[in-house]
Amino acid sequence: MPSSSAAPATQRLRLWWRRLGRRGATAGAAAFVAALLAAAFFLALSPDASAPATSAPSYGHRLATLVDLTLVDGAKGQGAVCLDGTPPGYHWLPGFGEGSDKWLLHLEGGSWCRNLTVCGQRKKTNLGSSDYMERRAEFVGILSDDELQNPDFYNWNKVKVRYCDGASFSGNVEDEFQDGTSFYFRGQRIWEAVMRELLSKGLSRAKEAFLTGCSAGGLSTYIHCDDFCALVPKASTVKCLADGGFFLDVKDISGRRYMRSFYNDVARLQDVRKKLIHCSSDMEPGQCFFPREVAKGISTPVFILNPAYDVWQVEHVLSPEGSDPERLWENCRLDITKCDAEQLETLQGFRRELLDAISDFKKKKDWGMFIDSCYIHCQSMNPLTWHSPSAPRINNKTIAEAVGDWFFNRREVKEIDCEYPCNPTCHNTVLSRPYKEA
Repeated sequence: MPSSSAAPATQRLRLWWRRLGRRGATAGAAAFVAALLAAAFFLALSPDASAPATSAPSYGHRLATLVDLTLVDGAKGQGAVCLDGTPPGYHWLPGFGEGSDKWLLHLEGGSWCRNLTVCGQRKKTNLGSSDYMERRAEFVGILSDDELQNPDFYNWNKVKVRYCDGASFSGNVEDEFQDGTSFYFRGQRIWEAVMRELLSKGLSRAKEAFLTGCSAGGLSTYIHCDDFCALVPKASTVKCLADGGFFLDVKDISGRRYMRSFYNDVARLQDVRKKLIHCSSDMEPGQCFFPREVAKGISTPVFILNPAYDVWQVEHVLSPEGSDPERLWENCRLDITKCDAEQLETLQGFRRELLDAISDFKKKKDWGMFIDSCYIHCQSMNPLTWHSPSAPRINNKTIAEAVGDWFFNRREVKEIDCEYPCNPTCHNTVLSRPYKEA
């Protein structure tokens, strides 16, 4: 959540934006508004591994729509529950007009829990219990119903699926007791229960369907993309988009493969290997959890949306806790403009690792990608980075425009940005404290 000091400022900007919309604006005023919106974006930044804070002003002439939380009916009877045993939930905004039979689902992110201690902590938050989930959610960015902010999907049925299992909707452990304490690792069952309920609400009749997700929800999108396609056989078009979810299996600055070790713990704790049928027997379970491996078996078209310098990955994959005992990376991790020449070269190497990892998918004609050179994490759920006057662009296209072009087959979209700091349209995150790992 944004700080209390940032909230009033963004509220005032929203009101001013609305008034400006009623009066009309000169080109100069529009540019000034765009600058103020960008300032509000940085005020509202929250260092969390899930989607960026969504209380920044919308690109449009009205405030974001608030959508009520729905708890899945009968979920407990199906064993489809959050870490603490409470039912899972989602927010559904019905479509209208020509979008009434089209569906866009978004899987929430929020890192993972690798051991019982961390999972126990999550049980007391919205990432492990529906008791702590906010009862209303702002629908912005790719979930917005404002045509100016979300030109291609504004009138679709849109669903935000809440994340409360700690393993990207992929675990399925029958035993609820771990070391004498009750834990429910049932992400796969949550996925199935939510889908059953949405199918009964009209998803089964969808003419077009789009599965999306951010961060850990982006990884979930890779894992469940083909599952989703199988659920809507009547749809003429089914595609998926993973935002900020292409996590890399690379060595950190100390030479360890920290993220592989992290994923090994998650995979063993929640027994995710049986979900990842692509995984060969000679691979560590954590290796199978990386998108590069998961995506090899996907037949449904996927759009890869990722910054080349993902701020969450720079902190937790490239320079995680314990890899920098002298704290030489402390300032660089918080602000890319504070990186020295050697650190920047390491970041360029990280970018090259990403481009190598996605190279095979770039060859797939029906896949798309937008890899910008920004220092940020998750861009589809932020109104400023998704589609706004100051949104990041590659070849003069915003992310929303590129995704829309790809989804509706208006053109082939394989947008790969140049190296940092070449793109002046980027929103580069400046953090006051590190992102949370879990």
